[in-house]
Amino acid sequence: MHILLENADLLGRAFAMTVLLALGAGTLAAVLGLVVGVSRLCPVPLLRHLGTGYVELVRNTPLTIVFFLVVFVLPELGVLLPGYLVAATTALGCYTAAFVAEAIRAGVYTVGRGQAEAARALGLSFSAAMRYVIVPQALRAVVPPLAGVWIALVKNTSVAAGFGVLELTAASQRINFLDPAAVIPALLWIAAAYLVLTLGSAYGFRWLERRSAVAR
Repeated sequence: MHILLENADLLGRAFAMTVLLALGAGTLAAVLGLVVGVSRLCPVPLLRHLGTGYVELVRNTPLTIVFFLVVFVLPELGVLLPGYLVAATTALGCYTAAFVAEAIRAGVYTVGRGQAEAARALGLSFSAAMRYVIVPQALRAVVPPLAGVWIALVKNTSVAAGFGVLELTAASQRINFLDPAAVIPALLWIAAAYLVLTLGSAYGFRWLERRSAVAR
């Protein structure tokens, strides 16, 4: 255990980096996923096909491949991202957005058709109906599936270890390099850190689900 105490600063920075990466990617995924999810329901065929194509392409592509495309291919195309953390956040956020979009789309289907008909009767456009009537109600229904997407995102941050980001998994690899005999304590500590993040998130989403149920 002494190796963990000696590297407490490293583990602390790795934990903070994992949280930062998850929050950044989660924010990007939420915004992009909402746009893509609504696009899949848009009456404009081009937007609907683009949204569907994005979800089907990204959702069926391994996350590691998405990381490779963002970290190595985009710079070759002239798209330079400022640092590995931004690149990892972009890759993870764009990948997770496909799953957020599907959750949003499923949530919209839980809203009664009469709501959309009433919005049209009031003269609201598609975008206005989505913004003021449909999406606010749909978001209450998607809290449980979004909780699963978020927890998967937190665990997927470990992929960033292979692309220059010093997060929890990368920290355990560095400790193992310094002292191979400490690999088991290091892995147990990393597993405990992920449990803190995921179980804490699950509790927060359960609280949010209860609040949204009361709001209904």
